[in-house]
Amino acid sequence: MADVISKGTLFPEELIPELIQQTVGASALAKLCAAKPIPFNGQKEFTFTLDKEIDVVAENGAKTKGGATVAPVTIVPVKVEYGARVSDEFLYAAEDARLDILTSFAEGFARKVARGLDLMAFHGVNPRTGSASSVIGTNHFDSKVTQTVTIQGEDKPDDNIEAAVALVQGSEREVNGLVLAPVFKSELAKQKTADGAKLYPQLAWGSNPGEINGLRVESNTTLSANSSQDRALVGDFINAFRWGYAKEIPVEVIKYGNPDNDTTLGDLKGHNQVYLRAEAYIGWGILDPSAFAFVKAGA
Repeated sequence: MADVISKGTLFPEELIPELIQQTVGASALAKLCAAKPIPFNGQKEFTFTLDKEIDVVAENGAKTKGGATVAPVTIVPVKVEYGARVSDEFLYAAEDARLDILTSFAEGFARKVARGLDLMAFHGVNPRTGSASSVIGTNHFDSKVTQTVTIQGEDKPDDNIEAAVALVQGSEREVNGLVLAPVFKSELAKQKTADGAKLYPQLAWGSNPGEINGLRVESNTTLSANSSQDRALVGDFINAFRWGYAKEIPVEVIKYGNPDNDTTLGDLKGHNQVYLRAEAYIGWGILDPSAFAFVKAGA
């Protein structure tokens, strides 16, 4: 375990699969779209579209042009970090105790990474500050997706979903996933049939069933975070969205100084503390904005 408490080492190999699994488990986007490892210097994804339908050709007949559109999307990982002060007893504890502390830190970091992925990819914000990130720029759904259904008055929420699905299908794209804000999910849960039975009983009491009417569905607070008007996002998450991470996740144990720049907490050594800092590299790309549609709250 000596390597675990050395400056600039990596999380132990046995923690990485569990760390990534926890990240996937708490992110709506990660559940709807499987991750692919991404190199540190980024990678290009290409959308390849055949512009026309196939052509019937008579015997000895002339062939005509079909055409194709190729659009590259570059996915560049963004570095995210999280740090926390712990007692310097971490340095002197038995091997099992040090691993327990590191595992607990890894679990918390995974939850923060999962929520952060959604906040960054949905809204383009720095998760810690809630402000727009110049590093992310326009690489987020709020910026790129223009197809929108606006909730009006007494609209039924399932009608709004149907309208959003129609926008995506009208663009000749596939619908295979739906993200719901909790407030919108609650409205869906209230819907009843003519005889008073719940139309979506699987949504009652805040449940997150994972599927409704054969469509994969996820819900958490990130879609409507930061006072966003987003209430639902529907589209082709399997083919038109990509995300991934660099597998190496460094953890640094800092023994001296004031690494979190908090003057009220003072020097680590003076307070018998060490600082655990973890970093991850996450990238994502919206390959085809027309494959998605929002349901947004009205003014």
